[in-house]
Amino acid sequence: MGSLVVTHPFHPLRGERLEVLFERRRGGGRVFVCEGGPLGSVTLPEGATDRGHPPAERALTYELLAELGAVVAVLRGLASDG
Repeated sequence: MGSLVVTHPFHPLRGERLEVLFERRRGGGRVFVCEGGPLGSVTLPEGATDRGHPPAERALTYELLAELGAVVAVLRGLASDG
């Protein structure tokens, strides 16, 4: 099965390479059961590992949220006009 790297920013094993014991489908996604050293086995969703989607190119900023809010307001206005 190989290994993976924990990428979730708040996981205590972030940055660690773990040996994958097996994987399962759960809730429409994949989870990996890994050897976690002193923690025993650890179950990680795909998105918390380097096998998930790559991180966004840039952080979500206040300015981007404001732009998104403006777009949503326009779309709501268009929907109520129809």
